[in-house]
Amino acid sequence: MSGAEGTLSQRIRGEIEDLIRSGAWAPGRKVPSELELMGQFGCSRMTVNKAMSALADEGLIVRRRRAGSFVARPRVHSAVLDIPDIQAEIVARGEAYRFDLLDRRRREARAEEAALAGDLLALRGLHVAGDRPFALEDRLISLAAVPEAAGLDFADESPGAWLLHHVPWTEAENRISAVGASGEEARLLALDEGAALLAVERRTWRAGEPVTWVRQLFPGEAYDLVARFGPAR
Repeated sequence: MSGAEGTLSQRIRGEIEDLIRSGAWAPGRKVPSELELMGQFGCSRMTVNKAMSALADEGLIVRRRRAGSFVARPRVHSAVLDIPDIQAEIVARGEAYRFDLLDRRRREARAEEAALAGDLLALRGLHVAGDRPFALEDRLISLAAVPEAAGLDFADESPGAWLLHHVPWTEAENRISAVGASGEEARLLALDEGAALLAVERRTWRAGEPVTWVRQLFPGEAYDLVARFGPAR
């Protein structure tokens, strides 16, 4: 490959990477075919293929034989630890699902919420599987990043499911711990006060802009958290 072709390959890779990392291209979006990219950039298939291979090696796209290439779901640093869609997981198990919105208010970010700023939508809700409480959720959504959230009632779709389906994220941070249920938490989760809970605290960003903070509490004996890890590159 000539120097000019190599530079063009880097340009193709860079433009597609920018679209993915900025959130303009959401996870699951189909990437233009190699033929389309050849026409767009006026180059050879080899040049396009080199760019696509580099994007696949970085984990930014997934190449599927006969189907084409798609924007990959982002990973949390080096761990293969996805953001679960609780609603989809419960439905996939064949159980009835509902999200009970317990509290909703619009307020300004507090000093201790430095990762979020400005106008926030504060939500508290209960994920229910069948007739059993599955998880208690407290969530803050940045209305600067997601202004349309202010007009939603989350009657048909939980806040987490809606964000996963409509607001692409480019970076996430998880914090996992074990805690004892407070009196209010125990009441809502139908447990004894002090019962063991798995606490998952998560923050997500889109191109450096904070999107949401959430804390989910799961009954300790009812939730199995599995993560697969690969070697750091």
